[in-house]
Order: sequence, then C-alpha cells, then structure tokens
Amino acid sequence: MAVKITCDSSTDLTKELYEQLNVSVLPFTITLGDQVYTDTKDIDSEKIFKYVEQTKVLPKTSAINEFTFEEFFNEHNSKDGVVFISISSRASSSYSNALNASKKFDNVHVVDSYSLSTGGGLLVLYACELRDQGLSAKEIAEKLNERKKHIQASFVIDKLDYLYKGGRCNAVQRFGANLLKLHPSILLRDGAMGVNKKYRGKMADCTTNYFKETLKDFNTPCLDYCFITYSSATEDMLNNAKAVVNEFGKFKKVYVTKAGATITSHCGQNTIGLLYFNDGK
Repeated sequence: MAVKITCDSSTDLTKELYEQLNVSVLPFTITLGDQVYTDTKDIDSEKIFKYVEQTKVLPKTSAINEFTFEEFFNEHNSKDGVVFISISSRASSSYSNALNASKKFDNVHVVDSYSLSTGGGLLVLYACELRDQGLSAKEIAEKLNERKKHIQASFVIDKLDYLYKGGRCNAVQRFGANLLKLHPSILLRDGAMGVNKKYRGKMADCTTNYFKETLKDFNTPCLDYCFITYSSATEDMLNNAKAVVNEFGKFKKVYVTKAGATITSHCGQNTIGLLYFNDGK
C-alpha cells in the first residue's frame, strides 16, 4: 500500500481530479438558516448566492471537529501512513482539531497549508507526486511544509460584503471600497488574508490587470501547473483570465476550477484568483 494523501474540501480540486489522484476528501459543512449542507455534495455557489440575496445573512461554516477527524483517519489509515492537508490554521480551528486527532495514530501527518482554496490544492498535487516517487509519509509532510512557503495564492474580489459580514474586514474598509467602486486583491501572507492592491473599473478589466500584475510581481513561477479558480465569474472575466495566462504561455498545465461552498461562503460572487508555486527559476 502507498501513502494515503487526504485533505479537506477547501482545496477546491475537481471531483475528477481527486479520483484521478486517489485523494480522499473530508468535507466541511455549511449552514443556511436551519439547514446543514455538505460541501462538494449537496450545495453549490448558486444556492449560497440566492440564500444571501434573499436573507442578507451570510452562510455559516464550521470547523471539522476532532471526533470526525478520528473517524476519517481511522477509515483511511494505511500501513504506509496518511498525509492530511488542512486549510490554513489562521482561517479555521480545523487544523488544530486534525492535529490533535492525528496524535492517536502512529503514522498520520497533518500539514497546515497556510493557504486557502487551490493554494492547498497545489500541495495536494505535489504530495501525490512525492507519493508516486515512493517517499514516506513523514518525508512528504516535511517537503510540503517547506514548499508551502512558496505558494502564491491571491484573488481579486468584486465586493467586500461577504468578507465584512464574516468579520474579515471592517466597516470603513467596506464603505470606502464600495463607495469608490474599488475591487481589492486579497493575498495570503503567512496563512492570513490581507489586501494587496486595489483595482477600479469593470471586473473584466480588473481581472486582466490583476492577472498581469500577479505574474509580474511573483515572477519566478514553477511552470508545472497553475490554477485559475473562481467562485462565480462572467464570461468576460474568465476569458480575460485565460487570455493573460495563455499569453504568458509558460505553464505546462492550467487548471480552471470553481471554488466550493466553503471558500465561496467567505469571498462572495465574482471572485477569481491565480495560484501557483512561485519557486521556479
């Protein structure tokens, strides 16, 4: 048996990719009113947007508890060990719960991705490469912890409403951004979200500028693969994003993925990002 690679549903890879890579996923839950849904199974972004529009209430996401992690690790345990890739510890207590649960097993290694969405997905792909090379679970975890420092994970957001309602920006920031029709780009630094730049104008044009500036500012990408990930996007936004990446023309593989319900619950509509390892030469 090979090392088992696992993750939570915030990594936002496609169902087909998880299956192709033989990765097992532990989903978060999302609460809309009195209804509890399971990420990747019975809820999507459109259901979230409709709920928020009707109720003006943000969905609630809950950290995965320690008991659930114990059951998951027990189910997927293998003699060669388990590696679990978690959402950033600075975004959820899920990581600490996973770490506590892992201590009850001999060979379960929990990695704090220090990232969100397909930032964690990058680590999943890398972990599978290392698994296929025959590395041990401990070796894989060590290499993931080293390489996560080089993840470029960022997004440009249409409005700050969801981040404001979720307590991730204050009322002054939200008022200023909405009044001036600014679209902030959010960058993950040391596992936490922060505003990097602000763009003005139509989201399609902002998408073009954000993608170009990201590739310019983080200009030593690993060219094996990158992600274009979005919660929702107009056709123009997606076309402009793809056009910039195609013009760059150096990535061997470009994955276009839609964010799951967990990430969408916090970023809202018309959020799109470019994510890659920035450790190339």
